[in-house]
Amino acid sequence: MIHFKSILLYPLSLLYGLITGIRNFLYDSGILHSEEFHFPVICVGNITVGGTGKTPHTEYIAGLLKENFKVATLSRGYKRKTHDFRIASSEAPVSEIGDEPMQIFHNFPDILVTVDKNRVHGVKKILQEYPETEVIILDDGFQHRRITAGFSILLSDYDRLFIRDHMLPYGNLRENKGNMRRADMILITKSPENISPIQRRLIVKEIDKSPHQNLYFTTFRYKAPVHVFENIIEGTQPELTDCDKCSIVLITGIANPRPLIEYLQKTYTEILHLSFPDHYNYSEKDIINFSSAFNNLRSVRKYLFTTEKDAIRLREFANIAEPMRSAFFYIPIEIYFLNEDKDEFDNLIINYVRKNHRNNRVSEIKRDY
Repeated sequence: MIHFKSILLYPLSLLYGLITGIRNFLYDSGILHSEEFHFPVICVGNITVGGTGKTPHTEYIAGLLKENFKVATLSRGYKRKTHDFRIASSEAPVSEIGDEPMQIFHNFPDILVTVDKNRVHGVKKILQEYPETEVIILDDGFQHRRITAGFSILLSDYDRLFIRDHMLPYGNLRENKGNMRRADMILITKSPENISPIQRRLIVKEIDKSPHQNLYFTTFRYKAPVHVFENIIEGTQPELTDCDKCSIVLITGIANPRPLIEYLQKTYTEILHLSFPDHYNYSEKDIINFSSAFNNLRSVRKYLFTTEKDAIRLREFANIAEPMRSAFFYIPIEIYFLNEDKDEFDNLIINYVRKNHRNNRVSEIKRDY
């Protein structure tokens, strides 16, 4: 029945592909205008539905550049309640900025973090109000054709390679896979660390990238748990050592929690997973359910774990009481480049910002769309 239903969606995916194809043709041919800025603009995005790690990679690039350049990030602010240009701050609620931009601000309070549904307007506002800015990173801007970024990075999940996917709603592609050639660089994200050279070569061959495109493999590495809430009362902070007999409630509101679950299963014997949709807005009722699940765990030593993005939203529930408050942690992640490609990637990004005072394409090779 599921297979039959999927087949019925295939004609709709052909229609969707036709519509997005016409749109891209109009931009590629210059009939629809795409704004260029004489200024370094880096785009991090994808052409699929679901998480590919755009925000962690945006954070990686921001962290790479912020020591030598004035950095700003610009996001749409998915599922926020506002639509206009906003600047993230410690006083701004998540509902007005969005969870992912607030995560960037939380990790990099010394850079300019902005949101705007209209990316062209957002870039202009940044340059107008913060003229000292030297580079803007667009988080999830690959399909925003109204801007021609100076350097475009396309991300694809290793387990859901765009090259093997189909158009919506039959598959997860938001536009034809051939549009990957607009990118200057392709990153295969969430790759297994033990991927063999043969596997890498097969994927590179299957993707059939253009000569001007660089392709790298990255993965997530989970870091030590961090308290969701600050100012934990002294003496209430539980230790996170010798946890082979610990129990946890895992709370996730992300597209694909499976890698995190597999990571935690290596340490924790009892995991009660409460799964929610991506960018889920938690409620007081959810907090009550978390407390009930926490109290029902069998172990004496028990915790609540969540993702860094979820922690941004959950931190706003200041009424979470002890002992649950002190036992609430999030698991940060960091980007790791496989095959010792980190230095090459870093140099490409830094050299682009340093050399491109004007917003020229990195490769002067004519693209074959």
